[in-house]
Amino acid sequence: MKKAVHFGAGNIGRGFIGEILSQNGFEIAFVDVNATIIDELNARHEYTIELANEAHTTIEISGVSGINNGQNPEAVIAAIAEADVVTTAIGPNILPFIAELCAKGIQTRRINGVKKSLDFIACENMIGGSEFLLEKVTPFLTDEDKAYMDEFIGFPNAAVDRIVPNQKHDDALYVVVEPFHEWVIDESQLKNTSFKLEGVHYANALEPFIERKLFSVNSGHATVAYNGAYYGYKTILEALQHEEVLNALKAVQAETRALLLAKWDFKEEDLVKYHETIISRFGNTQIIDEVTRVGRTPIRKLGYDERFIRPIRELKNRGLSYAAHLDVVGKIFAYTDDGDSQAVELQSMLKVSDLEEVIKKVTDLTDEKLIAEIETVVKKYAKS
Repeated sequence: MKKAVHFGAGNIGRGFIGEILSQNGFEIAFVDVNATIIDELNARHEYTIELANEAHTTIEISGVSGINNGQNPEAVIAAIAEADVVTTAIGPNILPFIAELCAKGIQTRRINGVKKSLDFIACENMIGGSEFLLEKVTPFLTDEDKAYMDEFIGFPNAAVDRIVPNQKHDDALYVVVEPFHEWVIDESQLKNTSFKLEGVHYANALEPFIERKLFSVNSGHATVAYNGAYYGYKTILEALQHEEVLNALKAVQAETRALLLAKWDFKEEDLVKYHETIISRFGNTQIIDEVTRVGRTPIRKLGYDERFIRPIRELKNRGLSYAAHLDVVGKIFAYTDDGDSQAVELQSMLKVSDLEEVIKKVTDLTDEKLIAEIETVVKKYAKS
């Protein structure tokens, strides 16, 4: 049986990446610091996924185990040394913390004379996630390791899409996910071409798919969350019943389509269908997704290359409208959540610092005209 090492035993890891790997006949070693999850995986070696549809379809996943990388890093290294694929779903900010373990796994493969190619695939909500991981892994490698990596180790970028809401179950491993899923891998960056995963789309040009997903699903979901929060709604489903929230989402989607059509070889009718599907996914009555989950980490979401500032910059450079995206940015600055450290930090910065300086700090923008436009919309939605 083929072996997979997956970093991140959370809901996305178990409910999406784990499902695909299992259905492709992989034995999966989940790596995480959550002792409860890891202990349960090792005690049972199986878990259940429920699809959020009317039938509440269940899928049984077996052949799984867990490694606590905080307590047993050597076991992680040993697992990587024998793996056929390594995947991650831990969040962009956590990738640097697994880099040394990945490097030691590569080094061990070289020392052991392993000639079988291996790919590290970061399944994160970011552009160039695997390349980012490679950037963090490389400093831990010797020249010999780097030469080995050039020949046998790949870091193909990927785009992933599946909604997994916050949830609590008596069974720590049980996870509910939406029926829709999409996983795209850049085929041109693969080193191990001996297999292809069923249920995964392989493309030679990944960036169009990543941008389509990031600017459509991530930007769209956040649009509903921050508008919903502004109008006092608690869930995504509840927010979408508000006409102004739905219209805000459709307006952002229209600007997104204009950008994607200007940059890539998409067909407009295909993008319209894709965006209509997204609206139906957000409105899935079987999923109760909290606004606070989707709206968390607002400072990160205001980043220079993130889901609003990047499309705004690119739309502006092409002379296209970005008013709908800009409107959401104003509501992000108005977002409050005492349970989210970044939301608290952002509101604290706004209270003690000059608004223009806060905008520059969180967005890294230098375009004075655009900064002024953001300042105007932030003041529009500022809550007294």
